[in-house]
Amino acid sequence: MEFELTQDEIKAIRELKALAKTFPKSLWLFAASGSLHIMRTKPDGSRAMYEDNSSGIGVNRDYIVETIQGIEVDGGDW
Repeated sequence: MEFELTQDEIKAIRELKALAKTFPKSLWLFAASGSLHIMRTKPDGSRAMYEDNSSGIGVNRDYIVETIQGIEVDGGDW
């Protein structure tokens, strides 16, 4: 499917692509609960996860650096 994008949409996509080129390897993005979370990696560069007997494996919230509101996000998979 093709979409005709507005100039604002083209600009936003261009800015995200530029950001991706300089985004620090010490940070990663996680989408959850309708928000975009900026996460710190562990010292070895891996994502901070936890394992819990009752809820399974998940992202460790202690590693949230900042939460971004106002951008529609979904953490689901295809």
